[in-house]
This record gives sequence, C-alpha cells and structure tokens, in this order.
Amino acid sequence: MKLIKNLQQKKYRNEKGLFVMEGKKAVEELLESGFEVFKLYSMDQKLRGSMASQVQAISMKELKQVSSLKNPNGVLGVFHKKSISGVHMDGWTLVLDDVQDPGNLGTIIRLCDWFGIENLICSKETVDCYNPKVLQATMGSIARVNIFYMDLAEFLKSAQVPVFGTFMEGDNIYKTKLPEKGILIMGNEGNGISEPIRSLCSHEISIPQFGKKTTESLNVATATAIFLNEIKRR
Repeated sequence: MKLIKNLQQKKYRNEKGLFVMEGKKAVEELLESGFEVFKLYSMDQKLRGSMASQVQAISMKELKQVSSLKNPNGVLGVFHKKSISGVHMDGWTLVLDDVQDPGNLGTIIRLCDWFGIENLICSKETVDCYNPKVLQATMGSIARVNIFYMDLAEFLKSAQVPVFGTFMEGDNIYKTKLPEKGILIMGNEGNGISEPIRSLCSHEISIPQFGKKTTESLNVATATAIFLNEIKRR
C-alpha cells in the first residue's frame, strides 16, 4: 500500500518504472493491450484480459487509503511502464511543447487514439503521461498511443517531413494545403510554442476566429481536436 501511495509522485514512478491505473474499463484496456502487470486489486469485480486471474482482493477501506480518486470504483492496477524502441514516422506525428495541465494531456492522448495518431512526442517539461490525473483523462487510450519524452529541437532538426506550428497569427488551417505526412506542434497553455521551437517550423497555421474578438485563445486540447480533424478530413 505504501508503494501504491508513492507512485502518485513522478520521482517514484521513474525510480520503480511503475504506474497506477484505476477503474475497471481502463485497467482492462491495459490488460488487453500488452502492458506488463505488477499487481491487480479488485473489490469484487471480475476482470477480462491475459492476467485477470492474478487479481487480489481489496476492501473499500484499503482502496480509499491508496486511491487518487475521491470515489474509487473498485479496481486498481499497478503496471510496468511501456518500453518503446523508437519513433516510426508514418503519417502524422503530434508534438507537445511544454503542455502542463494533466487534463489537457489526457484529453490529447484520447484525441490521438481517436484520430489514429500513433506517436505523441512530448518535451521533457511536458506533464508526465503517467500522472494519475492524466491517466484518468485518457480513459484507457494510453494503451494505444506511443508516447515519447525527448529534446524537441533535436527531434525536429532530424525530421524529414514538413513541420506545422500552431499560432494565433498563422495561415488559416482551412485554406492550407496539407501533406499526407507531417508534424503538428501544439504549444504551452499560457505561452504557446517557444521561440527556439518556432524557428524550426516550416509552416505556421492557425484556427480562424469567427466570433467577436472577446475570447483570447482556445484551450490547447480543444485546438488540437480541430487541427487533427482538419488533417484527417483531407
């Protein structure tokens, strides 16, 4: 129980190479996707998946002591982090430049899953994808998206495809000719894309504002959904 509590902190997740997923559906998604199980706990519910027979009983009192949720729903799994060998640049790749909000990252991971974006590249300062709040927001989609943390400048300098950065003053996305393969960069919630990364963009695009100029900007996850929809619509 002490280990599960500690895994709510990034330093322990990195040290142990483990993370915690809560919720029956989300845990089953990981079981069926090939994530290696460390421990499984359930109050009464049967689980499906390759390692479901290893589930151990846990009481609601115990679950409340270790859960990151206000209202635990009866199932908790401890998993090994996924090991991925490298980025395969097939189709479009999404890049995040210092996205900080766990809810935003979790939603963006779900969007990648929905729109078929296999690889998500995050700057080293982007919030940890194994953060409990991120995991809850992904609703299990983390099982189907390859997520990498790396130096963005080095990655972009070696890219062999067009790099599209998103800006308030960029070209209208609805009038921009989009290739079959490319990189889409989304920036930090407050500051957008940093200047060093902006200098590596081959194209600057934006979402036109149709309403009155009273809204300063769109939420980064909302904007990501619009851009990905337009990319896939073509």
